Amino acid sequence: MDETLSPAVAMAILASGLFLVIGLLTGVWKYVAIMQSAKARAPYYVDIAHRASLMYASAALILAALAYFSVWPTWINWWAVLANVIYFALAIGTYVIHGALKDTDNQLRSPHRLGPMTLPRFLIHLFMWSLIMAEIGGTLVLLAGAWQFLWPLIL
Repeated sequence: MDETLSPAVAMAILASGLFLVIGLLTGVWKYVAIMQSAKARAPYYVDIAHRASLMYASAALILAALAYFSVWPTWINWWAVLANVIYFALAIGTYVIHGALKDTDNQLRSPHRLGPMTLPRFLIHLFMWSLIMAEIGGTLVLLAGAWQFLWPLIL
């Protein structure tokens, strides 16, 4: 066992495992919903939560690999991974909530429903733009750090 893994790598691997378990559990939820449905369909966001969790599990492993090879200081890699993991988890959580409430088939369509409530448009846009910046920014930071280490090995 390699005990030299950085906190960023460890966090990404653990997040990947957690997202995988959530993907498996939402898969059971999806299956049960399909079997109970006259149309043999799960609620839209149950399906989204299932697929997104599995994709984020894989994405977190890619982040772990990028953080492992990154030349940046530990704290930079940690924040870059954390930014992604937080937004991956928030996205999955949102999908699970909409799946449980069965309140929408498009969370970005106005009015923005959350159960019986309507969320302000600016709040959705603020969340989405912060998600975009955190996920793309964090990934680019890790990729740039890994690039500096790996590119000379390719040449």
